[in-house]
Amino acid sequence: MRPLFFVLTPIVLQAAELPLPARYVDPMIGTAGHGHVFPGATAPFGMVQASPDTGVHGWDRCSGYHYDDPGILGFSHTHLSGTGCGDLGNLLFMPMQGEVRWDPTPTGVGGGLRPDTGARVRFSHDQEESEVGYYRVTFDDPKIQVELTATERCAVHRYTFPEKGDASVLIDLNHKISPPGEPAFEAELKVIDDHTVVGWQKTDGWSNPKTYSFVAEFSQPIVSQELREGGNEKSGKSLKGKAIKGAFHFDVDPSKPLVVKVGVSPIDISGAKKNLAKEVGDADFEAVRKGTVEKWNALLGKIKVDSSDPAWLSTFYTALYRTMVAPNLYNDADGHWIGPDREVQSKSGFDHYSTFSLWDTFRAANPLYTLIVPDRVDDFTSGMLAHYKHSPWKQLPVWTLCGNDTWCMIGYHSIPVIVDAYFKGLTDFNERDMLAAMVDSSNRREWNREYRENGWAPSGDDGAQGTSRTLEYAFDDWCIARFAEAIGDKKVTREYDKRAQNYRNVFDTESSLMRGKDRNGKWLEPFKPTVVDFTSFTEANAWQYTWSVMHDVPGLIELMGGPEKFVAKLDEMWTIEGVESHAPDVTGLIGQYAHGNEPSHHAAYLYDFAGQPWKTQKWIRDISTQFYTDKPDGVCGNEDCGQMSAWYVFSSLGIYPVNPASGVYMIGSPLFRRAQVELKGGKTFEVIAKDNGPDSPYIQEALLNGKPLDRAWITHRELMAGGTLAFRMGSEPNKAWAVKELPPVSGY
Repeated sequence: MRPLFFVLTPIVLQAAELPLPARYVDPMIGTAGHGHVFPGATAPFGMVQASPDTGVHGWDRCSGYHYDDPGILGFSHTHLSGTGCGDLGNLLFMPMQGEVRWDPTPTGVGGGLRPDTGARVRFSHDQEESEVGYYRVTFDDPKIQVELTATERCAVHRYTFPEKGDASVLIDLNHKISPPGEPAFEAELKVIDDHTVVGWQKTDGWSNPKTYSFVAEFSQPIVSQELREGGNEKSGKSLKGKAIKGAFHFDVDPSKPLVVKVGVSPIDISGAKKNLAKEVGDADFEAVRKGTVEKWNALLGKIKVDSSDPAWLSTFYTALYRTMVAPNLYNDADGHWIGPDREVQSKSGFDHYSTFSLWDTFRAANPLYTLIVPDRVDDFTSGMLAHYKHSPWKQLPVWTLCGNDTWCMIGYHSIPVIVDAYFKGLTDFNERDMLAAMVDSSNRREWNREYRENGWAPSGDDGAQGTSRTLEYAFDDWCIARFAEAIGDKKVTREYDKRAQNYRNVFDTESSLMRGKDRNGKWLEPFKPTVVDFTSFTEANAWQYTWSVMHDVPGLIELMGGPEKFVAKLDEMWTIEGVESHAPDVTGLIGQYAHGNEPSHHAAYLYDFAGQPWKTQKWIRDISTQFYTDKPDGVCGNEDCGQMSAWYVFSSLGIYPVNPASGVYMIGSPLFRRAQVELKGGKTFEVIAKDNGPDSPYIQEALLNGKPLDRAWITHRELMAGGTLAFRMGSEPNKAWAVKELPPVSGY
């Protein structure tokens, strides 16, 4: 007879046992389909993303690049990673040989689908290479080779031309990723000397307005220049206005590549010069590239996984990489930064970041940062408070880009990020100031007055999304209550604990689903729970949003009539076909479950709360292997600034923060035979899955630090103490494991 608990042979993961993880990262993963990521060079959390632009119009070109496009317009210095809205693409550089081609296409339209017109050139993926901190492509004709690398605030280009003689570099300050017909507001281009060009570009768009300044230092002398405004040639060495472009000519030789060092600043040209001097200076292309790879390896090495399958390693480490492409540094090397009031601020003692896609990332990406980059977390949260203080609207960040708030999506999800970091001991802000900011922010969002007065946000108006707002406001309010309780504010605790129960007001007992309710308290008719309906829900339907009670899953179970009915409803979700949607975000479908969008991300883990964890194990393994691959279309929906990848990273380790501010991780199905997380203070947390394999998703038994573990959760404190979580896996479910001790509401 097999022993109840397996014997755990000590296994120590030494760094030398596993190759450096950067070699497994493939930035091309997610560039096809609807992943919306870019393949170019960037440093961890860097301000600069030096990457090719294949098109600037259309939803699948939100990052400026799509794998299916056959032509390249040029190489710009700012890009979004995995978003559902397009912007940036600032400061486009394009090397040329022969006649200068000033415009992307003669008509200015066509996305990336007309590669033989204007400045676009054809390329093929077999002449393209993308690695951590490095991108290379060779054009079809002329066969110019372009190489890119980057630091946090700078890029280095290296162009190898096929012919001796005249070549040019076009700098296009009218280019941006945006809807058609929206040129840059204003720009300036100036030749400083025969090796240096400076300028700036002010644009609108999703984030409005924003300015990027630059200094470009060329390794070879400029022979001549042509400057244009709105298509009209202008004389001189400087030009300011709209639709500004410049072509800079060089006498080149194939044996001597032209190197361009580009410093970028969101403040001014002086800041760009300082950034370039500090981060690049006299270093050559290879030295810059090596330094960035070393930074990536240091962070990617925070989690080591063991697999004999290179595809799984590539999928995992690319996902881990994507979690650290954003948010983005948004201050100069000297500390100057710009906030939502658009005023330049002096150094504040910490780095400022923007590109906070909080509706997405509060769920898993931000909790992951507390493990792998804890030293940055205080900068994130302190920057959020600084954003509030400089905000004309007195709100914590909602969805920030370039220091502005785009007001995209719903909720006030900077709050769970802050509360999670606070309880983990990673913050250094004034607690009373932060509570005031939380309360202000919670009372200023759309439909919030009705939510506070009636207990629900109304649905019915086009775009109201009232049910989703109610559910997400209630979760954020729970987070405020916990923070207020921790710092001793009883009044706020009582008020927000009451608000946290508002989710009950949009639960329909007849259907056992969340449902839209009008201002008068009447259910909207007709009710079609498979329809993605923006009058009641945000990028989702009733089936996908019903589970968004992360702070009170026991309360949701009680509303549904107990664990058995709750599980039956979850089971039903996977089997009902036919999501009726015009929203391209709703992808990665299994029945009504939609992994390609965030509201569903925690749903498969909810079986752990109802005493049937083997069903969590089944579905987590299915999702992990079905919707994540090492191919260009290996992300099933928008990657969303690291959230889609963070789900995979956590789930690969066998844990996930269903309530991301609770300090509790639910157990799923570990993907690797072993993994090790490097923790702050020199400790490590190891996950070992004995007998793991593609056909063995089920946990048979578990040990935590050598002692039997008969629960489907662990706390953050247990994880941070270091040690080993060991599983024995099997092909059949063990329906007796972890069915009695259900998870607490909070692990703190």
